[in-house]
Amino acid sequence: MSVQEKRVLRDFPNAKITIDSNGNFIVINDDVVIAEEFFLPGASSKEQAWEYAALACKTTQNFNRTHPSRMDLKGLESKINRINKRKKRSKNVVR
Repeated sequence: MSVQEKRVLRDFPNAKITIDSNGNFIVINDDVVIAEEFFLPGASSKEQAWEYAALACKTTQNFNRTHPSRMDLKGLESKINRINKRKKRSKNVVR
């Protein structure tokens, strides 16, 4: 099992290779082509198909990591409030 295959199977445990009508190898998960969202072509070999699927998984992870909805300030605001509350408590302690 290759590194790319392990990477894809970690995210899509039911992924498998099939051959499309043009004779190209593609990796599907529950009848959905994994690399189709990024317009990656069908591969001429099984190894290349796993590489394309791994690239799609990696790109999806990078997009999700930097997605605008993840960058809201709600979590940051509560974190700053907790830090300021601790600082305020430590100033009131008699030493």
